[in-house]
Formats: sequence, C-alpha cells, structure tokens
Amino acid sequence: MFSRVKIKELLANYTLGDTVTVMGWVRTFRNNQFIALNDGSVLTNLQIVVDFENMDAELLKKITTGAAIKAVGEVIASQGKGQAIEIKAKEVEVLGVCDPEVYPLQPKKHSLEFLREIAHLRPRTNTFSAVFRVRHQLAMAIHQFFHNKGFVYMHSPIITGSDAEGAGEMFRVTTLPLDKLPKTEEGHIDFKKDFFGKSTNLTVSGQLEAELAALALSEVYTFGPTFRAENSNTSRHLAEFWMIEPEVAFADLNDNMDLAEGLLKYCIGQVIEHCAEDLEFLEGRLLDEEKQKPQNERSEMSLREKLQFCLNNDFQRLTYTEAIDILKNSTPNKKGKFNYPIEAWGADLQSEHERYLVEKHFGKPVILTDYPKAIKAFYMRVNEDNNTVRAMDILFPGIGEIVGGSQREERLDVLMARMEEMHIPLEEMQWFLDTRKFGTCPHAGFGLGFERLVQFVTGMSNIRDVIPFPRFPGSAEF
Repeated sequence: MFSRVKIKELLANYTLGDTVTVMGWVRTFRNNQFIALNDGSVLTNLQIVVDFENMDAELLKKITTGAAIKAVGEVIASQGKGQAIEIKAKEVEVLGVCDPEVYPLQPKKHSLEFLREIAHLRPRTNTFSAVFRVRHQLAMAIHQFFHNKGFVYMHSPIITGSDAEGAGEMFRVTTLPLDKLPKTEEGHIDFKKDFFGKSTNLTVSGQLEAELAALALSEVYTFGPTFRAENSNTSRHLAEFWMIEPEVAFADLNDNMDLAEGLLKYCIGQVIEHCAEDLEFLEGRLLDEEKQKPQNERSEMSLREKLQFCLNNDFQRLTYTEAIDILKNSTPNKKGKFNYPIEAWGADLQSEHERYLVEKHFGKPVILTDYPKAIKAFYMRVNEDNNTVRAMDILFPGIGEIVGGSQREERLDVLMARMEEMHIPLEEMQWFLDTRKFGTCPHAGFGLGFERLVQFVTGMSNIRDVIPFPRFPGSAEF
C-alpha cells in the first residue's frame, strides 16, 4: 500500500508512460473527472484524470474535498495549462472519506483568524503548508550552519529552578495539590514537599546552561522551546516559542556579531535556494494582504527583495548612543510622529525606532551595541564607563529586533555586584558563579527567536501563524 511516489519527487523526475502510485488529499474534484491532489510534499497539486463513465458511482461520490485517496495510473503529458504532467488513473481508492457538509476547508479563501481556530486542519491550506515547509528548511539550516562550524548541540533543560532573564514572568511547575497547598510555619508554600523539593518553572532561556557547556566544549548551541508567562496579546508575542542560543568561549562582542550575521545570512540563503516555489507563493499572498493597507503602511520591498536585501548588505554596526543621536534628530521624532518620542539617552528603543533605523536611515540591517546597563540583563559584560554593557541587538526590516546577545560578564566580582543590584539571589545561582571561579574566560552568545525568523522569511504578519499550535493568553488548544 505504501509503495508510493511523493508528488514533489514525481514532478522533479518523471518518465512519460510509467505507472505510478500516488496518495494524498483531494483539493478539488471537477466535472467528475479532474482531481487536484496534494500530499504536502510540495505546493503544486497533481492532476489525476479519472474515467468517470467506467467508475463506480458510489466511489465518485466519496471523492470530495479533503478526502484521502490512493491513485494508480500512467504518467502522461498534460493537456492543461500550468502543469507538465498528469496521471491517467487506472485505479482510485478512497482511504479516508471527508463529509463536504461539515468539512471547514472548502475550496475558497479563508481568513487567517478563522484558520487559527482550526489549527489542526490549517496545514492543508497552501499558505500554511508553505509556511511549515519554510520553517522546516530554516530549522535544518540552523543545525547545518553550526554543525559545519564544529559546534556541539546541547539540550538545555525545560524545567529549571532559575530565571535567566530576571523577569519573573514564568510558568510554575508543580505536583502539589492546588486545592490544599502545604504551607510553612511562616505561611508560605512549602516547596520542599514538591516533586523537585524546590520551586521550579518552565525555562525562559537555555542560555545559562549553554554557558556552562561552552566553558568546557568551547562552542555550543541550544535549540529548544522556551516559555514566557507574559500576558501579551500582540501579533509579535507567544507564550511558547523556540530559541536558538549559541555560546562561544574565547569570544568577544565582535566575534558574536560576526557569528550572528553569518547565521542569519546562511539561513536566508538556504530558504531562497530550496523553497523557491513556496517563497513565490508567500510573496503573492503578502502582496494581496498589503493592498488592503494604506499606501504609507505598505512595504517598499517585495518578500524576496527583502530577503535578498539582507543577503546583499553588510549589517550596519553602531552603538546605542549613536542610534539615540540619530533618532533624537530624526524628522519623525521632531514632528511628533513616534508613538514613543526619544527625549534622552537611556530610553528603551521600541519597534518603531528600530524600523526607522533599518528602513529609513541606513537602508540595511542594523546591529546596535553598548546599551545602557540599566535596561539590560545581569550577565552582560559591563564596559569601562560603568554605564553601558557589551550588548548587541540585530534589527531587520519590517520586524525590528530579531537577535539579542552580548559578551558575557566573566569577572566574578563584577557579576556578583550586578546580581545584587538586580536582586538575583546568589545562593540559588552558585552553580552559575562556579564557572567564574574555575577557569573563567571571555565568552559571548546570543538568542535568536525562531518564530521571529520564520515570520520574517515568510512575510506572515502574525507570529501565531508561523508555529503549528500557538500558545497565547486564553489559548492552549490542541
């Protein structure tokens, strides 16, 4: 039964006259004669031509949109436009029926909002099959990039007892009975009676554990799920998402910037090379979407132009201080066009500021460095001015920040002082501090939000549409 040929393979390498077996899902069935079949391996449908006059009438009724079928037939040259071949069916078997009266994916245009409600079925649409194939290609490119450079892939823990970001917006992990929580004499929850004997949560980052590994193996990366219990309902945030976090020993901020720029360009190049058909389709979808926007809100570049733009340009590197000067003196800031006016050094940059720098001022991707210490995490190396840290953010057109990283603080005394400043309990982080006691060295790393990358490469406007089953406030379906 399963000795089938995938549609992608058949379209790429066929011989007229061969008899083949294909399987997939019916997209449309026209005139009781032409089946548009898709098996998810490629965007293009394969046309199956059936001899309806000699086919059982009951079988014909079962060939409906959404049904899974097996077709055996001869590869022939297609008489129709837009396709080189089709299959002249000798045998058709319905593997799984699909009631057209209740099947929600009829052959018509559906809104992305509607498709989010049926996320278990949306991979069958052209848009989402294209997005998820691109997502796959990006994941493979990430592993290949680091493998080629000799990095070790580390699996960091999902359940942790630390908060790498110091944000406190975490999902608690517990087996304690919620209707009768054990309490200490002081009235606090007694986590000593919990499964791990302490308070634990879902990880917000694999970075700290990756640092431990880098200070033994030199070059490592993690690629896994992370969780933020941030009550945000924007098109840019998820409660569960995937992060790529390399950590490199004997590296400074310049090495870090080179690595991140190289990774992004490699991934984009791999998608351009291997997902041409999907990108062409997603570009057309984005153009249709942009037509609904006012002229001033439309992108100046098509999707593939934007990707090529990132490949062809060296990323502009400048300090946060230089960026603030540019933004303060910019026309949008002077005319009050920014929602968050830039008034003084120390402001936390918003997406509108980041996009202005990339799209209007420099016309290329931007790497900002040396941010104020007060708005960055405790583990970033403090500069000699004691006001800024060796941080970096990479900004992309249309999306703003896509990478955040830094040279890490390797000096034990400075790191402990920063942790005390930010009220991070030293006793719970002794394992982390040990790396600064026993053979410390300069090291650096960054985090790349995988869904942000997929969103940029596919042109999807909502991050919930680039992950198969999105998790956000009020939604944990499927």
